[in-house]
Amino acid sequence: MSTSPGNSVDGKLPACVVFDCDGVLVDAVSSWRTLHDHFGTDNLVNLQRFINGELSDVEFMRSDIQLWKDVQDPIFKDDLFRAYSGVKLMPGARELVADLKANGVYVAIVSAGVDLFVSTIASMLKVDDWIANGFKFADDDSLMNEGICRLHAVGKGAIIEKLCEINNINSSEVVSVGDSEMDLSMHIEGSTFIGFNPSRDSSLMAFEKAGVEIVIAKDLSLLRPLLGLE
Repeated sequence: MSTSPGNSVDGKLPACVVFDCDGVLVDAVSSWRTLHDHFGTDNLVNLQRFINGELSDVEFMRSDIQLWKDVQDPIFKDDLFRAYSGVKLMPGARELVADLKANGVYVAIVSAGVDLFVSTIASMLKVDDWIANGFKFADDDSLMNEGICRLHAVGKGAIIEKLCEINNINSSEVVSVGDSEMDLSMHIEGSTFIGFNPSRDSSLMAFEKAGVEIVIAKDLSLLRPLLGLE
């Protein structure tokens, strides 16, 4: 189902489409949550604190890693790869990205998820560029206690602005797609944002308040007419 509470997408083929990864290109709410499921841990309290701005990205990553290490220590890079082995692409993702690229659209992933995972998705879909947060590993590939913060979950706009500057793309030709209220930071001035498959009730409410196009379904093919592909 698609709703248009306010500023809707005009269906014109954009110059650039920027996707969040978790919950958008892949059928998993969070690449961090996938690891919690793998290790049998729960960080929902700190997630809410993070959303409320009480924890920084680095503090939140550190709290996740500590929970996993309380269950298994050391944790090796191969353990993390195995945890992601069952995650699947969102229906329609492969075809949508391929058709956008075939029409000359610059496709990027801007994610606060885990780089080990996001890099795999970026390679699989052959996107033009990607960025994500991640981990530090010791020489023996064991997970260290601190994460790597390359972008803030509520600061994705700065990354997209830099991407536009480097590639000489006008913000009015950019469409961003995200699934949470934090992804609204992708909505840089002049651009278009699509709320896809809202991850929480609070995300849906934030999208409605922002007056953006909302697609409520786990099917990226529903974005095709909104992006000028049909």
